[in-house]
Amino acid sequence: MKLTILGGGGFRVPLVYQALLGDRGEGRITSVTLYDTDQNRLNAITAVLKQQALSFSDAPAVSPTTDLDEALRGADFVFSAIRVGGLEGRTIDERVALDLGVLGQETVGAGGIAYGLRTLPVATAIARRIAVLAPEAWVINFTNPAGMVTESMLPYLGDRVIGICDSPSGLGRRAALALGLDASQTFYDYAGLNHLGWLRGLQYDGVDQLPRLLADEGALSQFEEGRLFGVEWLRSLGSIPNEYLHYYYFARETLAAVQSVEKTRGKFLLEQQSDFYAETARHPGDALELWQKTRAERESTYMVESREVADAGERDERDMSAGGYEQVALSLMRAIAHNERASLILNVRNRGTLEHLDDDAVVEVPCTVDANGARPLTVSQLTDHQAGLVSSVKAVERSTIEAAASGSRATALRAFAWHPLIDSVNTAAKLLDGYVDQLPDLAAFRA
Repeated sequence: MKLTILGGGGFRVPLVYQALLGDRGEGRITSVTLYDTDQNRLNAITAVLKQQALSFSDAPAVSPTTDLDEALRGADFVFSAIRVGGLEGRTIDERVALDLGVLGQETVGAGGIAYGLRTLPVATAIARRIAVLAPEAWVINFTNPAGMVTESMLPYLGDRVIGICDSPSGLGRRAALALGLDASQTFYDYAGLNHLGWLRGLQYDGVDQLPRLLADEGALSQFEEGRLFGVEWLRSLGSIPNEYLHYYYFARETLAAVQSVEKTRGKFLLEQQSDFYAETARHPGDALELWQKTRAERESTYMVESREVADAGERDERDMSAGGYEQVALSLMRAIAHNERASLILNVRNRGTLEHLDDDAVVEVPCTVDANGARPLTVSQLTDHQAGLVSSVKAVERSTIEAAASGSRATALRAFAWHPLIDSVNTAAKLLDGYVDQLPDLAAFRA
């Protein structure tokens, strides 16, 4: 079977290939095509993958290309992990917002809207090409903002596009392990949107174990979200939020923390990864070692400002080993390819799962997956607070999708102004103008 990775020169691609190397079953992926617009990145990541494969006699063959049509033809699965504008664009997403006193984060708030506006036209163009060249392929979308991008691809690919994120499943596993439960036998009652959801139950042996977790301060302190949000707030909520909700619940403190650092996260990653690609070009024989060293530094500094605000300390091995998006992707592909029933938290059409959203809204919920794709499972309904926040952000997502398709400045302005983390229409207009001035892809939205 053929897997095509769009954004195949991206830094996290070796994680996906590493997961494939561990898949020894019949019907596994036997060829991987890497597609990227940057030949230097492709060369570096191809070198990493070939060194990963040295210990495996039957490792999937790797073929890099800068030709999209070549990459898509014959694909059984398409993994989309593109970054339109690169990390240079991310630094602009963050800095424009911060300079206007608004939280700068690549997927949440102003930065996520700017990222979406330049990414959605590319994502929908790719979706149209997949529909022509690989209509039977299953598309696994990890391109951020993942929920928004997945929803924009649905009109062209239908239910054959599925969005993934590692945050919900990682949260669920960490919570289960904090109680000594078998994570593989625990059902996570989780719901919301991508980077905006809550764990509302831990069903194990027919009993919800979440109340026991919330009552156990020692258990809560064992994993990242427990330390990030604090015992008092988690008990007040009666649930455990996705880590990205820290940007909402502690917006003022996180903004101050981010503004106080010399480099934004995007700037740090831009410099770090530029060094990696340059060093790999000089020493291709050391590609794997260089990638491993860079990745370790990247993972240890993840969401560092939020952890500082919460005095949560450094990430420990349990937080970083709870499983990443590559494991979610592999489990999803295996379930579809082998018709092996699996339960995964995914981004799919709502289909009545959450009563306050329409059927076509993409939500992040537990799903049953088999050869027919992913179907959302029944979950408990959101509280008024959760439903209100989800509805507000879904309105922002849909305005962003509409603006990206139409080029309408008025619609783009509405997306910025409606976001809960942007507190002024005037600020929304300044944000839009700031992004237009620095991002050529957004020229259509100029006043």
